[in-house]
Amino acid sequence: MTVRRLKRGVLALIAGCLVIYGGDHLLGIRIELFWGLSTFNPLWFVDLFIVPCVAGSVVGMIYGLGGKWMAYFPPLIVRFYGYFETLKFIGVPDGAALMPMGWWGFFVILAVESAAIGGVIGEILIKRTYGRKPIHLEYQERAAKTQEKSQTDA
Repeated sequence: MTVRRLKRGVLALIAGCLVIYGGDHLLGIRIELFWGLSTFNPLWFVDLFIVPCVAGSVVGMIYGLGGKWMAYFPPLIVRFYGYFETLKFIGVPDGAALMPMGWWGFFVILAVESAAIGGVIGEILIKRTYGRKPIHLEYQERAAKTQEKSQTDA
């Protein structure tokens, strides 16, 4: 792993975390809180499925090949931080309860899977194709395109 790739990975993780954390605050949703049946409203579903998918796409586009694997981490980081933040710093507001651990874990898994879908979308958007291409074929195609362009310019 090169230093450049490591920097892109850290940048991708930070960007993905910021997208999810910002989405949580813009929508005003805290997945770790349970307000009864009124918890499960349309904004809650947007925060659970759409926001991590967008974050996964951002991670995939920044990191490139392998972004679909990096996309798993931002929802994990932000959801664990949110639960810890609510438990230790913010506290549970009146009328709410901390989400039962089994439900919360299930919701974290759903967010992670949604981010993984976004990571695949991000890779597709950045590579314009899906799947791995052997590097020697990539260089052959580039050389052929360069040669064709130089012949048409002449």
